[in-house]
Amino acid sequence: MYEKLVNYAARQLELDPADIKPESTFESLGIDSLDIVEMIMDLESELGVELDMEDQKITTFQELADFIESKLN
Repeated sequence: MYEKLVNYAARQLELDPADIKPESTFESLGIDSLDIVEMIMDLESELGVELDMEDQKITTFQELADFIESKLN
């Protein structure tokens, strides 16, 4: 899942995959809340799962990957 997120960010947000580390925060990469919402909506559609992040404190790519994986299991 982590690699899928990195590939998405590289493709859709025009980020260099080499700049994205598991501990990279969205803020440190210039990803704003609108970008995150769009990414989550795209992933929900692609994966066929609802990702309710309202009460989540997710700030890094690894945290998001772990959260999505928990919803898929």
